[in-house]
Amino acid sequence: MADHEDTNFLYPFIDAEETDAGALLLDLSESARGKASESARLQRASMDEWGDKVAAAGAEMAQRFARGGRLYTFGNGGSSTDAATLASLFSRPPIGRPLAAWSLAADTSVVTALGNDVGFDLIFSRQIIAHSKPVDIAIALSTSGNSDDLMTAFAEAKKRGLLTIGLAGHDGGRMSTSADLDYCFTIRSQSIHRIQESHALVGYRLWSVVQGHMERATSARTGRHV
Repeated sequence: MADHEDTNFLYPFIDAEETDAGALLLDLSESARGKASESARLQRASMDEWGDKVAAAGAEMAQRFARGGRLYTFGNGGSSTDAATLASLFSRPPIGRPLAAWSLAADTSVVTALGNDVGFDLIFSRQIIAHSKPVDIAIALSTSGNSDDLMTAFAEAKKRGLLTIGLAGHDGGRMSTSADLDYCFTIRSQSIHRIQESHALVGYRLWSVVQGHMERATSARTGRHV
């Protein structure tokens, strides 16, 4: 019974006690195709809405990297994992130039010490205070756009002169209206999974824009054509 209840919210057709393996596989494949189709539609819509601003944000990031800036990423739960993946894309890219980037949730000793000693809402802002310079960049991911610890970190980052970028979902929450964010890219969906998939695309586009600007700047200095 426990297994039955555990899967009900994901695949209700499994919990209908389907005994026909062929029908079950068909249901599963149709579910996967439907999710992939919606994800692709949402990604196209998000890039239609935000593509120009993503390009502008990427250009500003490239300028800061060129001046020695560093990227800090952060988020909670699944978005923390996405933030770590984004930092890794910049610092250990499959191609192109490695750039300084760090996930603020990566050091569990620091995160748990701050959570225990000063409070969970300050786990990212205290690291911004300790490590950041005005030339740096802060990117936070949140499917709701309302997390207190992210908003506190954004306020600190903005005060210190960092470029602040938020990736939000639903209606954008507090991120979409805060003066502490230079850019907020809201993925307009009610599905956490689809939001996070589009967040990954936005992050990749930011990286791609930054790499393009850095390569062109290098070529201009050396006289090499790209």
